[in-house]
Amino acid sequence: MADRFDAALAVLPERLGWHVALSASALVLGLAIALPLGIAAARSPRLKWVALGGAGLVQTIPSLALLALFYPVLLLLSGLAERVFGQGFSALGFLPSLLALTLYSMLPILRNAAAGVSGIDPAVVEAARGVGMTDRQRLWRVELPLAAPVIMAGVRTAAVWTIGAATLSTPVGQTSLGDYIFSGLQTEDWVAVLVGCAASAGLAIVVDALLGLIEAGVARRDGKRFLAGGAGLAIGLLAALAPLAVGALAQGRPAYVIGAKNFSEQYILAELMAGRLEREGASVQRRVNLGSAVAYRALAAGEIDAYVDYSGTLWANVLNRKDNPGRQAVLEGLRTELEARDGVVLLAPLGFENAYALAMRRDRAEALGIKSLADLAARAPDLTMGGDLEFFSRPEWAAVVTAYGLRFKAERQFQPTFMYRALESREADVISAFSSDGRIAADDLVLLTDPRGALPPYDAVILVSPKRAGDRRLIEALKPLGGSIDVRAMQAANYAVDRDAGKKSPAEAAAMLAR
Repeated sequence: MADRFDAALAVLPERLGWHVALSASALVLGLAIALPLGIAAARSPRLKWVALGGAGLVQTIPSLALLALFYPVLLLLSGLAERVFGQGFSALGFLPSLLALTLYSMLPILRNAAAGVSGIDPAVVEAARGVGMTDRQRLWRVELPLAAPVIMAGVRTAAVWTIGAATLSTPVGQTSLGDYIFSGLQTEDWVAVLVGCAASAGLAIVVDALLGLIEAGVARRDGKRFLAGGAGLAIGLLAALAPLAVGALAQGRPAYVIGAKNFSEQYILAELMAGRLEREGASVQRRVNLGSAVAYRALAAGEIDAYVDYSGTLWANVLNRKDNPGRQAVLEGLRTELEARDGVVLLAPLGFENAYALAMRRDRAEALGIKSLADLAARAPDLTMGGDLEFFSRPEWAAVVTAYGLRFKAERQFQPTFMYRALESREADVISAFSSDGRIAADDLVLLTDPRGALPPYDAVILVSPKRAGDRRLIEALKPLGGSIDVRAMQAANYAVDRDAGKKSPAEAAAMLAR
């Protein structure tokens, strides 16, 4: 426990620094947009209706969805910029997170600015006009000072919202305190989850308190409170950003960026690849917890240099193929079509398959006489199906439903770790398991056979980005991994990270595979 706590604290300065940088930038940008818009809305009922309606509509979109939506939009714009100016910009990480969080921060500022200005006593405004003040003078000398406490209350709300929502920037490749939470939930590292939640909550409380001092200083015309709050924010911002500046000067630009999706096996394989490069003297950055679609797009755009994906996922989700011509034909088809379409190089299969497979508790399967998906179809109306967060929207699930006519009593989604817990606690009767998961053997689960071949093969393969296709250093470091990992070794490494007792870090599990 102490070792895990020490490991979590070791990366806290970097993650906290990026979290502060992202939140502060979004809040400042949101304030710069929403404050003038709120003042203008106070003077125009029509604009007020449109502005508040638009900002309110943004709030109805789940923050994680908004973050994910910005990535493909920015990727398209980056491609256009590269064609026009000869150089694009990074669509992964900070920029999509900044834009999404800016939109999220605007509503409370906009609403309070409009309410604060429009709520000023008309007699005060008329008196200002009577003494000959221009519109600009009236705004700066009368309306804004009187509305400032209400506006600051909106800024405080926006700050807390933004700091909380910034934890969700992890799946689009932005380092933040959310890294603790996403990785910790997947690997059941509750120390990491606790550190991430505590740091995020603590940051929000401190920022809210300092903004509260500024608000009180404005309301009471107390310069000392105002200066204390402002100085506290400035000192805190500099202290949080200092480790990032020091790290950037010390390390420079990383030579390679290795990506990973958001589950234990991906963390382990990313560490395995990064470790081989680092032993060759290269500097490496890890971009983990990427969404499945985001990971491939980032690779094709050169935002990450290499990561591991699975042949069935690429076949069905990237190439949109619905047929299943067999393992070797799928691999050859992927190698040819990915390179022709996107310039992506399929370097080598690692030697094991991580297939989607429907799994049941052995006692439950035997009691119902279920051994295959065909057997399951007859019992499905009385059973609950549990899937990971994306399984029911994937084409593989549609193919299984079509092939076997599956109709379950209920379908429930779980974070992958909790999906196995749901099977254990009987909240689900069947789950979408992964064949290389060590918990299958540890929990004595039965994988149902697929006699109609609805699911494609899922060989783990290393993909290399177009910009690194000719990079000998990268290719020579990663190519020896081809065929070097069998499914038993991968199951053991996965279980070493996922188990409750004697839990290992992904880097330690990667060392098990490197032996």
